[in-house]
Amino acid sequence: MSSETRTALRVCPLCEATCGLTLTVEGTTVTGARGDRDDVLSRGFICPKGAAFGALDADPDRLRTPLVRTDGVLREATWSEAFDTIAAHIPALTETYGSQAVGVYLGNPNVHTTAGALYPPVLLSALGTRNVFTASTLDQMPKHVSSGLLFGDAHAIPVPDLDRTGHLLLIGANPLESNGSLCTAPDFPGKLKALRRRGGTLTVIDPRRTRTARLADRHVPIRPGTDALLLAALTQVLIEEKLTDPGALAGHLDGYDELAEAIAGFTPEAVAAACDVEPEAVRAIARELAAAPAAAVYGRIGSCTVEHGTLASWLVDVLNILTGNLDRPGGALFPLSATARAPRPAGPGKGFALGRWRSRVSGHPEAKGELPAAALAEEIETPGEGRIRALIVIAGNPVLSAPDGDRLDRALADGLDFMVSVDPYLNETSRHADVVLPPPPPSQSAHFDFAFNSFAVHNQVRYSRPAVPLEEGRMDENEILARLVLAVGARHGAPPESVDDLVIATTLARAGAPESLAAELTGRDGAERRLDLMLRLGPYGLTLEQLLEHPHGIDLGPLKPRLPELLKTRSGRVELFPAPLAADLPRLRAALDERPTGLVLVGRRHLRSNNSWMHNVAPLRGGSNVCTLQIHPDDAARLGLADGDTARVTAAGGEVEAPAEITDAVRPGVVSLPHGWGHSRPGTRTTVAGRDPGVNVNQLLTGALLDPLSGTAVLNAVPVSVSPTR
Repeated sequence: MSSETRTALRVCPLCEATCGLTLTVEGTTVTGARGDRDDVLSRGFICPKGAAFGALDADPDRLRTPLVRTDGVLREATWSEAFDTIAAHIPALTETYGSQAVGVYLGNPNVHTTAGALYPPVLLSALGTRNVFTASTLDQMPKHVSSGLLFGDAHAIPVPDLDRTGHLLLIGANPLESNGSLCTAPDFPGKLKALRRRGGTLTVIDPRRTRTARLADRHVPIRPGTDALLLAALTQVLIEEKLTDPGALAGHLDGYDELAEAIAGFTPEAVAAACDVEPEAVRAIARELAAAPAAAVYGRIGSCTVEHGTLASWLVDVLNILTGNLDRPGGALFPLSATARAPRPAGPGKGFALGRWRSRVSGHPEAKGELPAAALAEEIETPGEGRIRALIVIAGNPVLSAPDGDRLDRALADGLDFMVSVDPYLNETSRHADVVLPPPPPSQSAHFDFAFNSFAVHNQVRYSRPAVPLEEGRMDENEILARLVLAVGARHGAPPESVDDLVIATTLARAGAPESLAAELTGRDGAERRLDLMLRLGPYGLTLEQLLEHPHGIDLGPLKPRLPELLKTRSGRVELFPAPLAADLPRLRAALDERPTGLVLVGRRHLRSNNSWMHNVAPLRGGSNVCTLQIHPDDAARLGLADGDTARVTAAGGEVEAPAEITDAVRPGVVSLPHGWGHSRPGTRTTVAGRDPGVNVNQLLTGALLDPLSGTAVLNAVPVSVSPTR
């Protein structure tokens, strides 16, 4: 093949910002990446992850052929051998033990790939299992649950209108490091600086003085885990001081009087001691929020992965509603992606239900069709009917990302009859698989952001075909997952396109569209034909050919109000005080009297990392991207810790040791360890990560403590003890 140098456009799949890239390609190797200045969303912005696209793409540790376990050892195999092995085991297990004998775990990278969005729903349908676990119950499920209860749709998540707002309140969010979460906004730092330049106000509520907090007009170093209390107090002030004005939403609200009565006891004075925030500071924030011509409240991981995560997520939207900032320009609006279903007429819908079934061992209620990831180990270990005997993991590493990885590690090793992992690496989880199916690197894959376009701060649509041809011996990820669907569903050997044909026929029938439309669809493969269909049936009536004619994307305009048509609640209104949230409020009231007596642990993000994905990419390692225990100077002096000393951190789930980093960026009483580290287990093939493995912060957790409404693991505000290791 020619080694000439050329450029290719690609949307970056390495975080939620989805920036447009211009790749430099020599032959079939990506040798450079820069921001695409003509991209309709990112306008040339790029972060260190995008700049390292080529290094990640060419990582020599990426698997290139399937692995199949023979006599206890994983060996390289052909694709036919791999799928033959799956077809020989999964259907036999479900026939013997029933469909619930198979569990599925979907990791965070699924929402960053075309295949990860299109095929897992078909896989779950083929399996018929309710034992579904995802990374959502380790980060964002509280927001899905609160949106489901408020609006009737778990995917109806409003995002701050960053380009037009004049007042932004961030709680538990650090977008200068994360690039945004459930808010797709390339150059989030630039947007915050632009807010300041136009005279707007930025308030950050966070126990750490993060890079985002250092940019703010006001930083409130709240005590970890008390976010819902503070948000409740802000709501109480708005109601008590008659500062509420829902504006155009006033005629579409149910439950205001009940909310006002229930929230009355959460005064700034009542929450002050628990939150460690002065009452007057709470009142000032509430009054400024109400007085701003356009404002938005945005809460993320820090306010989700705590004991009251769903209540906090709900109260974020309550504040936006009561100040008249929900569903209006400059406030918080609902994006409309090009592949969304066309808007329906306003009126009552099916609503959103929690707990339609429960987990077998501990009785955890499902949320959005998922069970808590923290319950996966016990569902494998515990004998009895319905025990998980086979597990399919797609793009996930729960041994590192879920609580008590040691327990899950043992369960995967000793408790399963069969395991499949779709992963480019042999990591802490996939090393236990009987079959590993490696997808190709990003440059050899097409890309469309089904999920993140639904959270974008500006409506747009972009599609990238592969930048380089598929390497000989590799299989496209769409085909991998389509063949997996066929293998587990007793259709092994059928053409992979048959999966897409079935989905297309089903979609046309449900939409009431003519069957003849299937013949009009274009595309190189079944995945592109499905994308073409979704675009045609979507709200803008686009086609795949139009996307291909606009390689930098199509600008679909700024966010616009979408209520009440978007609502799917049974009442057809915004249900401001849903019964499940009302029932959980007494637990929040009890927290008014709780005070931590020792240190509490919080996590942290880094711009050069995304969970555990990128620790094997050498250009992204080093500098400040290290696994250290951040501790305040006062706490370090009391404990006898010097900077760089090894600190032992102990909690209910176990203990870890990490170098101490003494800094006043954390408030007294708080320590911080980053997420996604701990690459020290044998049998992995991640050379760079293994040289400096760090420690797994989630090993400090037992997994017993969950937000009861969403099943989300409590990863922040965890009591710990710290001591020097001599």
